[in-house]
Amino acid sequence: MKNGKVYIIAEAGVNHNGCVKTAMKLIDYASNSGADAIKFQTFKADTLVTRYAEKAEYQKKINNDYDSQYEMIKRLELNYSDHITLSQYAFEKKIEFLSTPFDLESIDLLFELGLEKFKIPSGEITNLPYLEKIGRLNKEIILSTGMSTLKEIEQAISVLISSGSKKENLTVLHCNTEYPTPLIDVNLKAMVNIGNTFNVNFGYSDHTLGIHVPVAAVSMGAKIIEKHFTCDKNMEGPDHKASLCPLELNQMVKLIRNTEIALGKSIKEPTGSEIKNIKIARKSIVAKTSIKKGENFSLYNLTTKRPGDGISPMKWHDVLKLVAKKDFKKDDLIEI
Repeated sequence: MKNGKVYIIAEAGVNHNGCVKTAMKLIDYASNSGADAIKFQTFKADTLVTRYAEKAEYQKKINNDYDSQYEMIKRLELNYSDHITLSQYAFEKKIEFLSTPFDLESIDLLFELGLEKFKIPSGEITNLPYLEKIGRLNKEIILSTGMSTLKEIEQAISVLISSGSKKENLTVLHCNTEYPTPLIDVNLKAMVNIGNTFNVNFGYSDHTLGIHVPVAAVSMGAKIIEKHFTCDKNMEGPDHKASLCPLELNQMVKLIRNTEIALGKSIKEPTGSEIKNIKIARKSIVAKTSIKKGENFSLYNLTTKRPGDGISPMKWHDVLKLVAKKDFKKDDLIEI
């Protein structure tokens, strides 16, 4: 986030289905893709939802085995020991371990693990005690803004800063909380508006199908990209269908890195690869006809042709005022 490169988060979320071995396989895939971080989700069903909370519509379509959110996510929990195992394995694989806390106890768990970045999910943007607790940690914060208004984003940022966080350590992610997100609802221009309105670093958390939208976000200035991925889209679970497969994750990371290279810098100047073509592509002032020494240069005996290693045509009017100091044959470069 601070080295100028786009920070790419491979979002494993709950796509481990409660299995540590699957979670480790996801770490392998994320590390091999070249992503900067892998992110899981840390929660306890008992402190996250009531036993009667309904599932989202997309969850009902994908998974009808459980009647409530509670029943569905209870089996997706990772305990403290699991977190230690996975964070250590991520360290071995040279990829940063992140996890999104969904309750106050989970914030403590991740703090004890030594995480330097804390991701706030869209659903917690109006959770005042949650925001205050994370704000007091004074860590790097990534704030997702799905379902929110500019006013709600402003209030959340205010709480985080007043609680002790530094604004320069905050990155706000534009996001749409629908899985998958229809293209008509992506609204990437809102991402830039967030950054300009609050003078903060901005990025994009993507829930569309495919990889072209996050790449487009990078071209618009996103500093962080977050994208769900899975071992297999056909696995049971709420998020697999809207996630990338490992090959797609690899492709996304590669395209983002290529886009970064292509974006370059804001200064307009000849690049190293094109300097050699200047004299080939540009023109010089040359003799249109034979010119005798002492003859006045004119529209009738001068023209412009390639190559461009003679007098630049930008000096055309200056040359027209002069007299030939030597004989020139047709197509000779003019010398003065």
